[in-house]
Amino acid sequence: MADVTLQNFTKPEEIEAESLRIIDSEVPEPRLFDGKKWQVVRRMIHTTADFELLNLVRFHEKAVSSGIKALKNGATIVTDTEMAKRGIPIRRLEPLGCTVRCLINDERVVNRAKAEEITRAKAAVDVAVSEIKPEIYVVGNAPTALIRLVEHFDNGDVSPALVVGMPVGFVNAAESKALLMSRDIPYIAIEGRKGGSALAASVVNALAILAV
Repeated sequence: MADVTLQNFTKPEEIEAESLRIIDSEVPEPRLFDGKKWQVVRRMIHTTADFELLNLVRFHEKAVSSGIKALKNGATIVTDTEMAKRGIPIRRLEPLGCTVRCLINDERVVNRAKAEEITRAKAAVDVAVSEIKPEIYVVGNAPTALIRLVEHFDNGDVSPALVVGMPVGFVNAAESKALLMSRDIPYIAIEGRKGGSALAASVVNALAILAV
């Protein structure tokens, strides 16, 4: 059996710093993304160890500045899953006065989904738009949520500061993101099938670090 050399890092911050250093070393200058965009993409790679994201992440031209401004102003963030919500720690949001909510298990959402025979993800967007009016939407799992959000945008019901659009999967995931990217909405998205709650949460974490 080959010898294995283990790196002797014991503190979480040391492990994170070394991980980011490795990513920087494996994506040398000049990079496709730079400045604040690179801070976001690097955090996404750190979350997944997936360097293919370098070719898949897409930014609306106003996404980073609009997202940071919203966070600095104490934005309300709505996620499509509890996993995405838990991936955005309170310690990131408290210094900014931001809150994060997930409505997927909210009684209003459950009842609406049953009454209208729609997915809870779609119903959650309806409730968020009509009753909460969040500045930032984070979609990492449900294409139906992202499609519904774009429909509300088209109807003039919502004008978000940022949409993190990263539903993962094979049915309407790529299509829903393409729909989002065809609109003039500040978005950070992943082209194609890849995505997920952890990735979507990592984007907010990166922006929160920049905002602080």
